[in-house]
Amino acid sequence: MSLPPLRMFAGRHFEKVGFGAALALGLMLSLAPAHAAKTSLNLGMSIEPAGLDPTAAAPVAIGQVTWQNVFEGLVTIGEDGKVRPQLAESWQISPDLLTYTFRLREGVKFHDGSAFDSSTAKFSLDRARGEASINPQKRFFASIASIETPDPRTLVLHLSAPTGSLLYWLGWPASVMVSPNSAETNKTNPIGTGPFRFVRWVKGDRVEMERNGDYWDKSASVKLDKVSFRFIPDPQAQAAALKSGDVDAFPELTAPELIESFKGDDRLTVEIGNTELKVVAGMNNSRKPFNDKRVRQALMMALDRKTIIDGAWSNLGTPIGSHYTPNDPGFIDTTTLLPYDAEKAKALLAEAGYPNGLSFTIKVPQMSYAQRSAQVMQAMFADIGVTMSIETSEFPAKWVADVFKASNYDMTIVAHAEPLDIDIYARDGYYFNYKNPAFNDLMTKIQATSDPAVQAKLYGDAQKILAEDVPALYLFVMPKLGVWDKKLKGLWVNEPIPSNVLTNASWMD
Repeated sequence: MSLPPLRMFAGRHFEKVGFGAALALGLMLSLAPAHAAKTSLNLGMSIEPAGLDPTAAAPVAIGQVTWQNVFEGLVTIGEDGKVRPQLAESWQISPDLLTYTFRLREGVKFHDGSAFDSSTAKFSLDRARGEASINPQKRFFASIASIETPDPRTLVLHLSAPTGSLLYWLGWPASVMVSPNSAETNKTNPIGTGPFRFVRWVKGDRVEMERNGDYWDKSASVKLDKVSFRFIPDPQAQAAALKSGDVDAFPELTAPELIESFKGDDRLTVEIGNTELKVVAGMNNSRKPFNDKRVRQALMMALDRKTIIDGAWSNLGTPIGSHYTPNDPGFIDTTTLLPYDAEKAKALLAEAGYPNGLSFTIKVPQMSYAQRSAQVMQAMFADIGVTMSIETSEFPAKWVADVFKASNYDMTIVAHAEPLDIDIYARDGYYFNYKNPAFNDLMTKIQATSDPAVQAKLYGDAQKILAEDVPALYLFVMPKLGVWDKKLKGLWVNEPIPSNVLTNASWMD
């Protein structure tokens, strides 16, 4: 509350206050800050989630609202991509990698006042791995054979097989801890242990949160009292909201062509970071002509990745040669294995029995990066006699139904957002319909060790297989295009996992 100016104490009012009091009041005014730092934040997002429970559905927008803000896990993943303790303060792994013993934090409560302990953790993991589970990453928990809770602070996981990525997976949004009291209603009324409590969801507009005054982590510098996630799908509207101050931050702007327009604004800062968003043109490997490796290789060699990045994302992106990003352990540059070469592409097509080219349809989500990429690809394919028809497929509903679930497609294009998800090519029934026993064997070996150096070497071998076998056309990694108020600090510049972590976000005075 601001104090009244001295002029209000003129005349007899000044006499009643007295000279000493007035002098003290003047000193107080001279020492008081001109204004207090803001404690509220309006943060923009392009996609509104269909629900708010990351343990019940896959879309990344769910975690971008609630992960680390409302919900927390046994462990978490930091901005550097490394696993860190969270609701588990420590853990031990047996030499055979089959037993994980977690020491849980004491005094942690959910937002409804219920306690978090080993029985709650067991409930969360049993719910995620159970027969009736709808967890989008149910496979993460498949090797958990049994769970023991010897006391409230001890959780013991017994595995059926070594799972070298288990700790990392336990840091994902799909692995957050939930209370038995609220698990079934978290989709619309999320209750977790995090630094912010859910207030309300105004469908089609925003999700509101407030600071959790009983947050267990007293070392965290939670400065925001109120947070509003604003959903603005149109890129031009996103830019207008930023420039007008209607939103304070847009951590993932979807209009790269507008980035330059913010650089002259003294109030805003532009931060370009890295992500796990791999733009990939997937092919149905079970259909002709994509069941022929020569055709897949020819299509890859017909594409100039740099031209695609320039046309699709204003030259903001990193070319990739496999389903892997430069952020990931053991990354190698595989773009040189099948470089752009239209003449060699034509020769390969002829060798595969298509001397006069071929025709197919690509199903493309409505997002701008996908539409633009497809248009550039269409022109490049025409240069080698390939006709690609573009069919827009509404994302997520229709695309998920037709492409992801039914495999009713020739080619498609989408940005895979999950970090370190190269193992999708070893999953039965995954929409690429790709089968390679040698690749599958590498994925098994990666889980059989917890040695980072050994895992990195195996990941390198896996990248080479994909780059040479081309079950999908690997295009580029999208950058994280963040624009926010210069006085706002603590937002993540890089994104090792899709998120908007606000624990350390605050305003400078």
